[in-house]
Parts: sequence; C-alpha cells; structure tokens
Amino acid sequence: MGRMDFMVPPGLYAIGSPSPDDPVVVTANYKMSYDIIRRTLAGRNVWLLVLETYGINVWCAAGKGTFGTGEVVRRVTSSRLVQVVSHRRLLLPILGAPGVSAHEVARRTGFSVSYATIRAADLPVYLDNGMKTTSAMQELTFTLYERLVLIPVELVLALKSVVVIGGVALLLVTALGGLGAGIAAFCAYVGAVLTGIVLGPLLLPWLPGRSFALKGAVAGLLWSGLFYQLAGGHGWSKVVTLAIFLALPAVSAFFTLNFTGCSTYTSRSGVKKEMRIALPAMGGALLFGVVLLLAGRFL
Repeated sequence: MGRMDFMVPPGLYAIGSPSPDDPVVVTANYKMSYDIIRRTLAGRNVWLLVLETYGINVWCAAGKGTFGTGEVVRRVTSSRLVQVVSHRRLLLPILGAPGVSAHEVARRTGFSVSYATIRAADLPVYLDNGMKTTSAMQELTFTLYERLVLIPVELVLALKSVVVIGGVALLLVTALGGLGAGIAAFCAYVGAVLTGIVLGPLLLPWLPGRSFALKGAVAGLLWSGLFYQLAGGHGWSKVVTLAIFLALPAVSAFFTLNFTGCSTYTSRSGVKKEMRIALPAMGGALLFGVVLLLAGRFL
C-alpha cells in the first residue's frame, strides 16, 4: 500500500564512513531499493548516489527514462561528487543499463560507468572480487516464487478499478436482470481480474504463445469455461454465452499484459509493439461482448 510514495530524497549518502577512495554505488530513490542496498552493504564504507526516479525501482525507471543519462549527470553535478571522491568511477546496477548511455555520462561528468551486478545481494562479492562481474551476477531468473512476489503489488494497484468497474457491472446487470444476475456478473468480472493477475503469471511458462496478452486470454478462457459451469451456463442463450467468452478473456488478458514489463525476456520496443496490437483487440472483444450481453437481454 502506498508504494508510489515510498521514496527517499535523491542525493549523496554515506554507508559507514567512506573516504574519497571508496566506491560510489548508484541506485534509485525507491525506498525498498535504497534499504536493500544499505542493508547489503552494512559494515562497509561506500558512497551511495541516489537518483530521482520518483519512487520507481531501477528496472522500471530505466525503461521510463528517469533512471537515465540526464539524471545521472544532474545528480553527479548537484552532489559535487567530483569534490568528494578522488576516483572517477560509478557503479550502476545492470538493470539500469537500458536508460543510461555510459559514454555520454563519461563525456559530460568525467566519471566512467561500470555495470556491476543485477542483484544487490551480489555487491559484496563484486567489491571483494576487485569490482569484476561474474556470469552468475549477470543472470536474471524468473522463477515461480519470483513471479509470485509480484502478485500482491498488482492486486493493490488493481483494487480501485476493480471496485469501480465491478460496482458498475453489479448495478447495471442488476437493473437489467435482477440481483442474482448482478452478483453473477460481479463474480465473473472479479474472477477474470484474479485470473489475469494471479493465474496468468503463475502459469506463464506453460501458457501457449509468446505474447503476454495471448497468455492472459488463454487463462481467461479457462476461467470463462469454469464460470460457465458454475453459473449454470447451459441455460444461457448463444448470444450471452458468446458475450461471456469474449469479455472475460479480454479482461484477463489486460491484467496479464501488465506483467510484460516485469519479465526477464521482453524489451521496451517489444512491449510497445505488443500493446499496439493487443489493446485494440482486447478493447474490441470487450466492447463486442458487452453489446452482445445487452442484446441478449432482449432476445
């Protein structure tokens, strides 16, 4: 809760009692990133240069451009780092590389950029190893557990829209078909959301296709089939059945698509391309499903 306000002021911080010869580690001002770095490097003497990423973690901020070349240059300049340390080397997280042009930072500040590790936990070994990155430090996994820990954040972020859209669906369908139909519609929508947020990411490697939207749609079809059985869909008209199997997968696909920026195998251009294709398709399926549902009320 409140993770978008979970930030620390940008600037230069000291871990331990660093001297002018000690290394400078660069991170984002997302407080969790800041706290993890400080905890990992506790007992050492290190300078910590915190960039203004508006409370966004390193990877996402690099994709947005806030963990970027311009901000690195601004923070080096504003902190007067050249007067604080005797060396000219910045240690950046590997996941920040998409947003930073190392040669441009060197040209504008005189500081070279070294991409250290992916995980903060590897920093002590990196520093003890003469600031050399091993292949293990460059490997990013996306295990079941690592996908699972993302789900609570997505649930919280979706909560407001679920309440609003689910409430509208409940009231609208209740007005058209009675309270029972309204509750069923609400449950169908919430189930589709949970399918997209929970089931899609957990089953990610096993769902067909490379597109996250397609994977979410497949998971949504599974939920649609289950809902059809639970709600007694055998008594529905063909129009209503088609509407359900169009609208619910579209909802699930939308929420699974959010995970494309969290994965280890998508790119910024690939995400943009998928969104250009998937969003109109999801919108069209959802709109057509709602129209059919309303039409089925009068058939």
